Amino acid sequence: MPMPPGPPARPGEPGFPGIAPGIPEALSALLVRNWWAVALRGAVAVLFGIVALLMPVATLLSLALLFAAYLVIEGVLGIIMAARSAHDGRRWGMLLLEGLFTLAAGILIALIPGGAVLSFVLLTAAWAIISGGLMLAAAFRLHLDHGRWWLALGGLLSIVWGVLLVIAPVIGAVVLTWWLGAYAIAFGISLLVLGFRLRGRHVAEAAQGA
Repeated sequence: MPMPPGPPARPGEPGFPGIAPGIPEALSALLVRNWWAVALRGAVAVLFGIVALLMPVATLLSLALLFAAYLVIEGVLGIIMAARSAHDGRRWGMLLLEGLFTLAAGILIALIPGGAVLSFVLLTAAWAIISGGLMLAAAFRLHLDHGRWWLALGGLLSIVWGVLLVIAPVIGAVVLTWWLGAYAIAFGISLLVLGFRLRGRHVAEAAQGA
């Protein structure tokens, strides 16, 4: 007599469609063996978050310089690709133009990192004002009993935030950096907790194998 089918497999379990048997176990074993890497990543995130909270201006300038270095490398690689394309007889004009533009942007940001930070803040302000205006417009098309005033309040707050960023972009940049720092600390703590839980599992498995 055939046995009745058991309950369907849940996501993450062997037998679930799209997941090969043994993958969750292999991933868990990999994380247990490398618990220290997870904890180290968490510690670095917490350290970065603390630095961002204590020295927001220096953090902003460092991120701008890091972005500038990335653009310079990207621009040089783009120019090399254009040269190789020209050597192979393929179209190279747009590649060269894009590489030169990226290189110039990287050099400009490296020379004036504060300008890059200011541009980012003003771009954030423009996004907040535009999105807030669209939310306000949508609110007046929403039925009153569907939460019209809550949507309008969200749009108004977004506009106010954008205007404040335009009026005081430096303070806005500092606040954005504080948010980044708070996120990094929370993210790092979660990884530290995970890392030490994995370490406990690693010690337990080592004791069982002894």
